[in-house]
Amino acid sequence: MMAQIDPSVWFAVGYGVFLLCVAHVLDLLARRTATHTNDWRSGGFVYHENHDAWVCPEDQWLWPISFDPDNRVMRYRAKPTVCNACPVKETCTTSDNGRQVGRNIDPWPNSEAERFHRGIACAVVILGLIWPLAAMLQGRTPLELAVLGMGAALVAFGSWPLWSHLRRTPARFPDHVKIEGLDETVEAQLVATASAAERQTIYGSARRADFGQDFTNGQPVPDTSRRKKR
Repeated sequence: MMAQIDPSVWFAVGYGVFLLCVAHVLDLLARRTATHTNDWRSGGFVYHENHDAWVCPEDQWLWPISFDPDNRVMRYRAKPTVCNACPVKETCTTSDNGRQVGRNIDPWPNSEAERFHRGIACAVVILGLIWPLAAMLQGRTPLELAVLGMGAALVAFGSWPLWSHLRRTPARFPDHVKIEGLDETVEAQLVATASAAERQTIYGSARRADFGQDFTNGQPVPDTSRRKKR
């Protein structure tokens, strides 16, 4: 029975399976590259899914503040009081409102660049289907048609995960955060920065150091006005 099948049929099936494997390898490499890029952008921040929050390298939490429906991004921010007093603030953020990070809520691929790489993998799959399907139009025997049909079905079934971005529906909006676009977020940050600049923060340690004392040429001078009269 095997001798009744033309070698070109096996070549066509093998060609399709080989390109299917190539497509999955390309997709895997693109996904790993995107993961490394996101890790580099996060700057060492670790996302905790069970808390829906990030932890910075200084063990401080960043909680969700808003959701951008246009870009499908959840935004997280640390408390300004924590970030402004952080010893590594200068190397982390220039904002006085707390460090902010974003997270795409849709699974990979969730950006135009990632969809482009997924499209390349899908194009490779299509090339893998062309030869087996074209070979079926060359006057084959029923057995050869069955082999080519099973080969094409195998390639199509194996490529089904690569087409997931075409059938996937967007995730629903989170209910525990407000809906806020990018422009609204930038405007809110500008207002918060202006308000913070107008306020003068006085720490308790500074008040205790200055209580009952005046400084002349860097030397403390006792304040005798508060002493009790004898």
